[in-house]
Amino acid sequence: MNGASWRARLAWPSTLTEPVTSGAPDVTAGVQEREAGSPADNPHFDTALRLTAIALLLRPMGPWFVRPVILAAAVLVLIFPKALRQWQVWGALAVLTGIRIVHDWPLADNHIYLLGYWLLAVSLALRSRDAASTLADASRALIGLAFAFAVLWKVALSPDFIDGRFFRVTLVTDPRFAAAARMIGGLSDEQLRVAREAVALLPHGAELLDPPELFEPARLRLFATASTWGVLVLETMVAALMLLRSRLPDALRHVALLSFCGVTYAFAPVAGFGWLLLVMGLSQVEARQVWLARLYQLTFLVVLFYDEVPWAELLLKFVQQG
Repeated sequence: MNGASWRARLAWPSTLTEPVTSGAPDVTAGVQEREAGSPADNPHFDTALRLTAIALLLRPMGPWFVRPVILAAAVLVLIFPKALRQWQVWGALAVLTGIRIVHDWPLADNHIYLLGYWLLAVSLALRSRDAASTLADASRALIGLAFAFAVLWKVALSPDFIDGRFFRVTLVTDPRFAAAARMIGGLSDEQLRVAREAVALLPHGAELLDPPELFEPARLRLFATASTWGVLVLETMVAALMLLRSRLPDALRHVALLSFCGVTYAFAPVAGFGWLLLVMGLSQVEARQVWLARLYQLTFLVVLFYDEVPWAELLLKFVQQG
């Protein structure tokens, strides 16, 4: 064997480590590109979907021909990992939520509309090349627009909110706020009863022969004013931070949303709305922000306790006994 042949044999193995220069396509490139944007890169994506399913189970909704199907679909996505990422399942949930809205028209709760948009966004995101990023962008837009319209309604379309009348009346007429009205507003049980009679709706043209005198402590008015402006400021912050791109840290929008949920749903008995906002916020958390994801999950549980534990009544009894 001559020297040229030996040199050829020694040189041949080096071609194993050299890049392919032929015109053949690199079949792994597309796979790597798809995997780079897969939901598996952000574990919080799956957590947000699971918490959405849990929220559906905690708040069954719809008529008899819708409710069992929604519950069954929610169970399926919790049990089977493949079902969790099937866009058809989430699309079906969006359609079922739409049926529920039509069935209850026009009396469906406000957050059910947002839930329908969210489920549709999940379904469409799962069909995209980068599901986690697509859903995060959709979440920011949905939360931002929802809060922006809420601010518009309060500031421009409802003068009874901006002047404080909404909370001044709600605190005494809504039984769910009775404990807060007594503990924070300073009303006694008898004063609360009389206040409800004073603002009760009467048939058109009717008047009470001996109308009760409305007693409104300064603490109650202060509580109503603080609630009015506190809600307005928080909602404005959330809307602005979600919709406007700025040089401010992204964590600020999460702080604003978590603060809103942590404070509002301690008093507002709409846990389903709180859970929905929290899972939408969680979908925006980056993979490296583990602490922030844990904070969203903790707040989800806190809202659950707000809903199930009559903390205001218990605290009121404790203060009265003390």
